[in-house]
Amino acid sequence: MRLELGNPLQLSKTMRARLLAAVRALVTSPALAGASDGARLASVVLTAKAKVRNDYQAKIWAAELGRWLGVSQSTVAHTVLPELRAAGFLGSNVATNAFGHATGLECWVIPMYRAQQAGDRRHALALSRSELAVLLSLCEVLFGPGWAPKDKEPIPAGLLAGRAGRGAATDRLGLLLMVLTTGSAGWLQLCPGSVDTGRGRPAATVARLLGCSAAAGAKVLKRLQEHGVAEVVRKETGSGLNAQSRVRLVPVAKAHGVAVREARRVARSAFSDLAGTASGDLETDETGETLVATGIEDTGRGETAGLADLTATTQHHAVHASGVSAGDSLSLSGGFSGEGREGGGCRPGRACLREDQAVDGETAVAESGSSVAGVGPLRGEKPTKSPVDEQEQAGGIAAGADARLTVVGGRKTQQQGRSELPADLDLRVALTPVSWLWTKLNRWQQDHVVKAAETELAQLRQVLEWAGQAPSALAVRLTSRLQETGGEAQIARPFGWITHRGLVRRPACSDVRCDDGVRLDTGADCDNCANVLHSRRAWRVRIAAEVDQELPGLETNSQYQEIEARMRHHAEAEGANFVARQAEARARAERRATARAEAEAQALVERARAAAEAAVRQAVACEDCGRERSAGLCEACDHRRQAEVLIGEAGLLAATWSADLTNPVAVAAVAAKVRTAIEDAIAAEWAEFQQITNPATLAVAGRGALEDAAAHTATLTAESAAAEYRHEALVMLGRSEDAQAEARKAYATELAKPWFQALPDSDDAQRAATEAAARAQTRTAEHLLAVRLEQLRTQARPEQVRPAPWSRRLPELADRPLDGESLEVIA
Repeated sequence: MRLELGNPLQLSKTMRARLLAAVRALVTSPALAGASDGARLASVVLTAKAKVRNDYQAKIWAAELGRWLGVSQSTVAHTVLPELRAAGFLGSNVATNAFGHATGLECWVIPMYRAQQAGDRRHALALSRSELAVLLSLCEVLFGPGWAPKDKEPIPAGLLAGRAGRGAATDRLGLLLMVLTTGSAGWLQLCPGSVDTGRGRPAATVARLLGCSAAAGAKVLKRLQEHGVAEVVRKETGSGLNAQSRVRLVPVAKAHGVAVREARRVARSAFSDLAGTASGDLETDETGETLVATGIEDTGRGETAGLADLTATTQHHAVHASGVSAGDSLSLSGGFSGEGREGGGCRPGRACLREDQAVDGETAVAESGSSVAGVGPLRGEKPTKSPVDEQEQAGGIAAGADARLTVVGGRKTQQQGRSELPADLDLRVALTPVSWLWTKLNRWQQDHVVKAAETELAQLRQVLEWAGQAPSALAVRLTSRLQETGGEAQIARPFGWITHRGLVRRPACSDVRCDDGVRLDTGADCDNCANVLHSRRAWRVRIAAEVDQELPGLETNSQYQEIEARMRHHAEAEGANFVARQAEARARAERRATARAEAEAQALVERARAAAEAAVRQAVACEDCGRERSAGLCEACDHRRQAEVLIGEAGLLAATWSADLTNPVAVAAVAAKVRTAIEDAIAAEWAEFQQITNPATLAVAGRGALEDAAAHTATLTAESAAAEYRHEALVMLGRSEDAQAEARKAYATELAKPWFQALPDSDDAQRAATEAAARAQTRTAEHLLAVRLEQLRTQARPEQVRPAPWSRRLPELADRPLDGESLEVIA
């Protein structure tokens, strides 16, 4: 289907994610915690109506905003707007005309305005002009009040425009969030995890979107159903129970034209509602309440809708005591109690099969494969002795406490598997549809099924957008496979069916997200499969045209055979090309592996070389004091150099504000004064260190321990002094005229912002302006300090001596005598 241009219900995946992030950022903001749904919806509406050309301002009347929210003008004026202003979420002014008459409210959604001014396009509220237009169009379609502008076509009312009064804002906000959480197929993405089984997963999903209770979510969902914008679809299973609950947004489905494919996609596009799949779901409730209290009943079922959310895989029979069937095996492969098997084992026989025959060693019963069936009493007779006791006495086999031995085929014994599903919650959810087949497996088979299921879950977690959907997706796959087979009763070999058919993914194309032509992450039809099919059809049309052009006049059968032959040739060529590309990919992988190995070997060589160079460098003596094995510079000399650099830096910091920067003498005097003060502080610190430290302890530590301690003390003292001089310089430069001027400008600019114009003398406005002025003053002081330090360093840096040009040097060199001439003069 071709998408309709400008239809806001046909959102792309990127646009839907962008708008959903923006709406969630507004309605889930901590500032609106405890606010009404009307206030939260108003923030979304005012954001959508913001005009980029008017500095993200929205102009609206209180009565008009009430029509958008479905509430009265009084509610907007006394509840919605005060809540937004109190939360710091809205700034507004009264707009007037030339005569002073009020013409509406000029509103700014403060979080959105700040996000736009910050310039970070990755912010959820930094929506572009086109995104704001799409959000406004979506709100108009869903709950817009509708109006008739002059000289333009009228704007029709939205789907919930007629819904007003109590809960109207909640319903509109819920519908908006549901539409933004719905894919192109119209199915709402249900929430994962455990939910309230008394309400159901659809109600829990709506509750999580709105941040309310499950009961409130059920009420919202019921009202949306009554207005025809949402529909809860439940799939009927073979047992008559409705297992899977899904919510379909009818406008989205109609906009994408998928309503006609509903029957085909019910079985495979949604995740199963696993809220009620635990054991004991079939127990009746004495209160008589339904499982999903949303007021939703399936068509034609009436009061039986209470069982709608039960899983399709719940066992429908009571647990029977282990008995003996008339066939070759004691295991019930068909899945019905009282089943009998004939010799062929193809169909169940009558339960009273062979009960009219005598029980002796010469009858046909005694010749059957089951040693138990031959000695057992007829139905209704009281056995004189347990057949199992006789076998234990004969064979001496005793069953353990945690395992039972069952007779299979009258010859072998096998250990019965566990009756419960694995304790891991993900595996339990994934294997719930085949829980009855699980009990038919032995322990070895169950362990292999668990490994296969874990492998599939790991692959699904890598494919799905949200890893928590993997168990539900695997459960849906098993349910679909069971429906294809015809139910668990049709499976004769449970282990092989689960491991080779039920759990495995069946891709119809090369996309790793494809399973039977359906996308695992979205539940929609696989686009890649459609592309492959379209490509094959295009090739067939092209080949048919070539045959018509090259071989005109062929009969229909001959033409068909020629087309098929060329199609086979084309398929073989594509297969050969695919094999060649795979071989090339393997060759590239091998080359990458070889290059990686060579790089690792080279890295080992480099590390060994670096270690050898480090060892050689470590053996070099100190440049300053000559201490051996100091890597060119011992610790004490390194600390002395650092202290000298810090003292010089402190002198420059003091000179930035206390000396004339153009007078080198004044700068040198300040630096000398600072050096004397720091050296005195270092001497005082060292004297204090010697008083509190025993010199004998340092003498025992080593020959250079005392020198290292003195140098380290000097470095620490110089660092502390340099930090103090830097702070003092920033304080003094902050009092300069330049810094004060910048602070005044920042103060006035902050008060001139739209949300502070109404009350510039308020505490919030004065606090914000003061903070802005302080930040501007600090930035200016830091800038002045950096500029003056660079000026002082440039003045202190010695000028490079440039060699004289060759035009001056050549005459001097020409006057110098050559070596031979000098010898002749001496002779």
